[in-house]
Amino acid sequence: MRKKFFIYGLLLFLIVAAVYYKTERGFLLVVIIPILLIIGIYNAIQTKHAILRNFPVLGYFRYLFEMIAPEIQQYFIERATDGKPFSRNQRSMVYQRAKNIDSSTPFGTQQNLNIDSYEGIKHSIFPAPVNEELPRVLVGGKDCKQPYSASLFNVSAMSFGSLSENAVRAINIGAKKGNFYQNTGEGGLTEFHLGGGGDITWQIGTGYFGCRDGQGNFSPENFAEKANLPNVKMIEIKLSQGAKPGHGGVLPAAKNTEQIAKIRGVVPHTMILSPPGHNAFSDSKGLIHFIKQLRDLSNGKPIGFKLCIGNTAEFEAICQEMITEDIYPDFITVDGAEGGTGAAPLEFADGVGMPFEPALIFVNQTLIRLGIRHKMRIIGSGKIISGYSILHAVALGADMCNSARGFMFSLGCIQALRCHNNECPTGVATQNKMLMKGLVVTDKSERVYHFHKNTLHSANELLAAAGRKSFADVDINIFMRGDEFANLSDMYFPDNLKNVTQFS
Repeated sequence: MRKKFFIYGLLLFLIVAAVYYKTERGFLLVVIIPILLIIGIYNAIQTKHAILRNFPVLGYFRYLFEMIAPEIQQYFIERATDGKPFSRNQRSMVYQRAKNIDSSTPFGTQQNLNIDSYEGIKHSIFPAPVNEELPRVLVGGKDCKQPYSASLFNVSAMSFGSLSENAVRAINIGAKKGNFYQNTGEGGLTEFHLGGGGDITWQIGTGYFGCRDGQGNFSPENFAEKANLPNVKMIEIKLSQGAKPGHGGVLPAAKNTEQIAKIRGVVPHTMILSPPGHNAFSDSKGLIHFIKQLRDLSNGKPIGFKLCIGNTAEFEAICQEMITEDIYPDFITVDGAEGGTGAAPLEFADGVGMPFEPALIFVNQTLIRLGIRHKMRIIGSGKIISGYSILHAVALGADMCNSARGFMFSLGCIQALRCHNNECPTGVATQNKMLMKGLVVTDKSERVYHFHKNTLHSANELLAAAGRKSFADVDINIFMRGDEFANLSDMYFPDNLKNVTQFS
């Protein structure tokens, strides 16, 4: 291909040059073709890229198509029910609710309901009245001096750094208007989390950003200074998260600006890898005493921890230590392996951790079995973007729910899958100032507010359809599964009917 490129390229140049010499037409081609030949010569002698070496100019199309592959897949190939991690239908539902427009769909479901994995709500023939008041949950155990009345639905952990300044500000203003909280993520508590006046759950990760000393260790003094701010309602210790459990947080160098580096106390323009584990404690007993330390330093605010379940025995050991020390968290956030993140190694995202549903069931049942479930709240976090997913999480044991990607969609995220390279086209997950300007805070904060409100209203409508008046009355019995249909068939039809020949 290289020989053909240079032979045909040179012949074409000679022909164009001759035409230009005779007619004075084709000047641009006389200029462009030599440039392409020079590029081709360079690519033919370089040794890093085999495709460009063998196809000196045409090889660039491979990189072009690779770059726009997610857009081609999303806009031209995938069906409305396809798309990962969220389908087009799911994304459209969030956009419509965020814009406060009709989110109803025409003509019936596009899902296949006649399969074993189908799951649906057993509605009541006598539905309850729809509660127009949005549900709230009180968080605070026996040692909590400042219990917090939280919304049933809140913003999950997303750091400034992973998200843009405008995105963080818009979420906080929306949270203030809707009376729900915003989790800071492990990147630290910043002026953008505080500027809108919204409630905050401050997450403390393994890097201790915002509460670390010069050596990167936890600083009680720095923690106490921020933990006692009035906007900070709860503190969450991040043990692990979905998408990369057992791996520290990742902030790519392209997103580690001077501003972010100053906030986090790190070197700018370098990849920031948080340690996989905490150095303030190294076992269950240390975790429990760290909870007490943070509660004392914050003057009794609710303290909890977040984890993605892996080795179940380790969680059971933590629970046993709670009982032994008589020290309990005020909440536990359960994240699923399918949870989102701005950047994670593929092996961790695809192959580490327990999925959300079994993890939530395990945590809830373990606390019940040990007789301590009433001492704390469980927060569910894992692909929760709809009223249905909220109700489902509550049925499996959650008291309340967090969502990250749902609120990203409400900001305008189009699932471009560019969170990790600083090229988010909607200005949500980037530190590029030009891209960030596309996200108008005043407009998007309203969308955050409406998405929260309309999603909880949907949850209230589903609750009423199931004949229940309170989320405290919700359990797994309000759901049916496709594999139950076979049991219903066995119950209501004689076995010998299975042998009857069916005619088309």
